[in-house]
Amino acid sequence: MNRLGLRDSVLILTLVPTVVIGLLLGGYFTINRYLELDEFLIEQGNTIIEPLSIAIEKPLAENDKAALERIARHIHNAHSPLIKSVAIFDTSDELIVTSNLHRNFAPLTKIPVEAHQSLNKIIRDGDFLIFYQGVLDPDYSSQLPFRTNGTVMVQFNRQAAVVQQQKAILISAAVILLAIGFAVIISIRLSRMITQPLSRLVQAAVEVSHGREPHNIGQPMQGELEQLRTGLMNITEHMAQEKDEMQRHIDQATADYQETLEQYETQNIQLNIAKREALAANQVKSDFLAKMSHELRTPLNGVLGFARQLYKTPLNKSQKDYLDTIEASANSLLFIISDILDFSKLEAGAMELESIQFQLRDAVNEVLTLLAPGAHEKHLELSIHVNPKVPEHLIGDPTRFKQILTNLVSNAIKFTEQGEVTIDISGRLLADERTSLLISVKDTGVGIAMDKQDTLFTPFGQADSSITRKFGGTGLGLIITKHLVEAMGGRITLNSAPGKGTCFTFNAVFKVPEHHYQSELPCASLANKRVLYFEQSEHSYMATTTILKCWDVHITGCRTIEELKEANESEFGYDICIIGDPGGVESMTLLKQIISQARKHSDYVYLLLNTVSHNMREALIGSGADGCLSKPVNHRKFCDMLAAPYRLDHPTIHTKQSEANRLPIKALVVDDNDANLKLLCALLEDRIDAFDTAHNGAQAVEVCKSYQYDVIFMDIQMPIMDGITACKLIRESSLNEDTPIIAVTAHALAGEKEQLKTVGFSSYLTKPLDEDMLSEMLMQYAANNKHWRVRENTKAAAIPPPFESSSLNWELALQRAGGKEDLANEMLNMLLLSIPETLSLVEEAMEANDHERLLSIIHKFHGACCYTGVPKLKNLAELIETAMKEQASINDIEPELFELQDQLRNLMTDSGLEKNTSL
Repeated sequence: MNRLGLRDSVLILTLVPTVVIGLLLGGYFTINRYLELDEFLIEQGNTIIEPLSIAIEKPLAENDKAALERIARHIHNAHSPLIKSVAIFDTSDELIVTSNLHRNFAPLTKIPVEAHQSLNKIIRDGDFLIFYQGVLDPDYSSQLPFRTNGTVMVQFNRQAAVVQQQKAILISAAVILLAIGFAVIISIRLSRMITQPLSRLVQAAVEVSHGREPHNIGQPMQGELEQLRTGLMNITEHMAQEKDEMQRHIDQATADYQETLEQYETQNIQLNIAKREALAANQVKSDFLAKMSHELRTPLNGVLGFARQLYKTPLNKSQKDYLDTIEASANSLLFIISDILDFSKLEAGAMELESIQFQLRDAVNEVLTLLAPGAHEKHLELSIHVNPKVPEHLIGDPTRFKQILTNLVSNAIKFTEQGEVTIDISGRLLADERTSLLISVKDTGVGIAMDKQDTLFTPFGQADSSITRKFGGTGLGLIITKHLVEAMGGRITLNSAPGKGTCFTFNAVFKVPEHHYQSELPCASLANKRVLYFEQSEHSYMATTTILKCWDVHITGCRTIEELKEANESEFGYDICIIGDPGGVESMTLLKQIISQARKHSDYVYLLLNTVSHNMREALIGSGADGCLSKPVNHRKFCDMLAAPYRLDHPTIHTKQSEANRLPIKALVVDDNDANLKLLCALLEDRIDAFDTAHNGAQAVEVCKSYQYDVIFMDIQMPIMDGITACKLIRESSLNEDTPIIAVTAHALAGEKEQLKTVGFSSYLTKPLDEDMLSEMLMQYAANNKHWRVRENTKAAAIPPPFESSSLNWELALQRAGGKEDLANEMLNMLLLSIPETLSLVEEAMEANDHERLLSIIHKFHGACCYTGVPKLKNLAELIETAMKEQASINDIEPELFELQDQLRNLMTDSGLEKNTSL
């Protein structure tokens, strides 16, 4: 883009040539004049010095100084002020005479050599020209050698020539400036002739662009500018016509748009109605899905429960096959329904992650223990490798983590016919006390084509339309897995090719706890033991070797039968020999041979087998093995098996310490739940002298009018009169107006806890009761014995649970019962006996959509769970109660309610209560 305007361009185009030409011509003539003046001065000097040298030949030869002086002065005076000095020198360059002996004369006495040869020598000295000329000998003949009698010097003054040169320069500069000034005047007038009309035209164009009629181009212009003016006038007229035409089109378009807008508004209303209908239909679908999932799971649980009971009866082969088919089908359907229920939770945004402490390797072992039989049936090698740097203790949601791992590993087993399924877990610590686990599940199965991989992470997506018939499944497992992984702060990726297997990789972020439980593995007994390990599977070898290295054993590894034979033939024996399953049709025979050879060189022989068959393990133990474990290796069972002969850390039985003195106080315990009341009384029995009980707030108020207590423990939600009302009445009029009242509640939000203190409660205890907190509370409010020290209950000796169930934590139940087995059993039995009634009440409240009644039922059940060692039920009840207290509707928490009912039925089934009830 040109940055110069038209006016500047005209000025430049006019002035530049004039200035350049003027400078060139002036410079040329000035330099020429300058040179001419110098040449003239030199020529004049030669004209003077040559006759002078001839005139002084004879007087110089005769040494006539008077004549020489007269000639020199005559020449000086005749050409003054051009000549400043004339001097004559003899052959020895000695000064004879001079016309003007001045102060700067000394340098002039240095005669050039050329002057002795009768040559003219000119020297420039500042503002002077110095001429030297040799004087010939009068007797000189052309035939004789060249000879001079002396030298004449004439000093010419150049100041007059310089003045003339400067005068010439000034005249040239004046002429050039006059020419430039004249050119400037002409160029300015010329630019005005062009720019002024153009400015008018530009202003007119601006007015036209703004839709106004121009008023300053009415007068004619010169030359081509007149053509521009005429064209602009024509454009103005044409634009006015176009504007009128455009306005007509705008009016027409506005009318059409108004009509279209009205149609859009009508369509929007119809779309909004359709949207509400679709949302309502979707809600109906979600409700139907959740309810049907629950309704289907309920009878399926019955089918599975009675199928397990039938296994305990005498069965022939056909009946057992039929029963196996029933159980497999029911389990498959149960998994499908569970996936659908989880998917409905994800769609509704009701899937929340827990944040509890768990042990990573135990969680992984639980998953693989369940899935290993499926891999063993297909003769697949299933192995898990955990990097030793991965933290053992984490804080997160172990249930959902196991669900992710279960989905991926079960899929890998399902789609792999031969080869292996491997799981690798590594991790890295983050800056904020968190760790990011990287888990990869790799198989050697059928693989997935690239164009089918994206469909796997969509609802009901399958890589092959016929895959459901061949392998089963709903197609929901991976989409649920993807959402769970993203909820854990990670992402899942897939790498697969047809015929080359599949590798799913995902990462998840967990917190690292500040404190964790000490390891209970007896690995210290294995330190420095010599272990011979044979394993043909590379991944299983790496995984087991990593575990053994962490236990500080000396490992001799063998990957082939030949290496094993060489190791057995060495002169050193081994403490332990571990043999992996060699596989193949004749693996049983081969294993027996290996056991027989290993027995000769090892103290103990253990097997790691790809089977859960009890008969096979018994047969191999009968062949000489000391123990068998199913793959993949469970690190706890593995360590217990290897360390059994060397145990240095056998658990000791802790005897109950002597009872401490009871506090001399009397308490009142108020609770409507018999289990809670019984437990609190049992805990107080060893700590205080006496206590009374009441089953509701009204009874507590009446008792407080007749008896005075040192402390009162008050439940909050009770029939007839709740704990808050009872507290207010006791504070208003009773014998216990100043008695500390402790609120005992199964669940309280932060705001509710503060409210309890404002209505009169001195403090509060949260169920399940912590014995140390209870003791501290008693000590705090013991009026007469403030310095009494209450002993801490010792841990109860290991007591087996009454039955096995994933919902029962028997150690926790014993802890809640103060280490009393009878009390823990009684509390658990009271909870089990209340389950049928609780299920019935929950279903009735749900059908009647009675929010308050359901909240009361859940609260009471939550309180009972706090003392019976059922953390899953307790957490689920707490989640439901929290949501209901935050005004969540029954429809919002319906999936959790269904899950609670299923957990209760499972607990009844595991305990055998369901069978007894049906009988």
